[in-house]
Amino acid sequence: MKLWSGIITEKIEESKVFYRRLFNCEVIYNSDWFVLLRLGQSELGFMQPNLEAQAPIFRPSFSGKGVWITIDVEDANAEYQRIAAMGIPIEVELRDEPWGDRHFVVVDPNGIGVDIVQHQLT
Repeated sequence: MKLWSGIITEKIEESKVFYRRLFNCEVIYNSDWFVLLRLGQSELGFMQPNLEAQAPIFRPSFSGKGVWITIDVEDANAEYQRIAAMGIPIEVELRDEPWGDRHFVVVDPNGIGVDIVQHQLT
């Protein structure tokens, strides 16, 4: 089995550019209505809303709240410096959590918080 996810959005191109620029995601499918990205063994899709060919459950556009995406990294400090140097706004500054994660958050074009996390042994 494999788990992957998708976001229904008008911002397909902006999403593709964001994830490729920040995380060097590979584009494995690209059309005017859908893009599928790969990072490591994970995949994330972005699909245009209101497509008649899709079942009604897959037509409404994402509203921008209640979802997050996590990117696991080896070195949160290095990723923070790299992404900040790109001029990307940091939503949550780099910090350590009591459960052992070191992380920071940026926001993608759809309003989704992207949590960049280094898991640390406690």
